[in-house]
Amino acid sequence: MVTEDDVRRVALSLPHTTEKPSYGTPGFRVKDKLFARIREEGDVLVVWVSDEGERQAMIESEPDKFFTTPHYDGYPLVLVRFGAVDVEELTELLTESWRLRAPKRVAAELD
Repeated sequence: MVTEDDVRRVALSLPHTTEKPSYGTPGFRVKDKLFARIREEGDVLVVWVSDEGERQAMIESEPDKFFTTPHYDGYPLVLVRFGAVDVEELTELLTESWRLRAPKRVAAELD
């Protein structure tokens, strides 16, 4: 199970990342583009995925880990339960979300 501190540590380790509140909760931005946010529940993370098809596949394959709400319909975002992922998977999810949102030249720095 990951914690808010784990999310913060991993997110802020990515290049050009800053923390700025989003809807009153911790949000993480790359060059001022939001790539992750901790939801109001405190134990759910919002991250970007490549498209809605990927989101649906994630939810169908691991519904205890990934889910969505009607608020996110039409957006390539998935919700992740803190209690269902470890730090390694959290790192993969945050890094991929960061890559999807970072400008190309910034993303190249990670490669």
